[in-house]
Amino acid sequence: MRLSAVVFLMVSLLVACSVVQPKSNKLALSGKVQVGMPAVDTSTAIYELPVREGLSYQDVVDSLKSLALGMNFVNPANFSITEHIKNRGIDPQGMKEVQSFCNLSLGTEIFLDHPEFLVFAPCRIAIYEKSDAKQTMRLYIALARPTYDLNSIKHPSLRAQQAALELESSLLNLIYRASKGDF
Repeated sequence: MRLSAVVFLMVSLLVACSVVQPKSNKLALSGKVQVGMPAVDTSTAIYELPVREGLSYQDVVDSLKSLALGMNFVNPANFSITEHIKNRGIDPQGMKEVQSFCNLSLGTEIFLDHPEFLVFAPCRIAIYEKSDAKQTMRLYIALARPTYDLNSIKHPSLRAQQAALELESSLLNLIYRASKGDF
């Protein structure tokens, strides 16, 4: 009788294990924010901050570029969406621009293990105007989060995960400081 109880227990365990759903491949990674910054919403690729009132678009760009340089980021490209929309005879409804930034030290850690991650490079930061809750046009700065992008890689290496976390944390700090006009 004891042997049948053991067999029953083992069969029960096998059945129970077979109905367990596999875990999602999605990573719950997010960069670290400083005290006072809004938390990262891991369900979205976008981290958005309003720019401090009184700062102009040019103030934010100057701050962003100055801070990035000090953090070992290069700014290889900028894309003025505003100008392209205007050239088509359409009102862009405020400033719209994408700034590209790259930190090759951190990016290389990801690209060596997952060269396909290059489709997300360089990191993108958007500066744009949109209506706020009071329906007033306001300047914003936002980031496409590298840790979220890493969800598109099947089975990312630990090195890639750690590099994406460090890269995102640096970028979060960068846009937070730029949103305040720091240098």
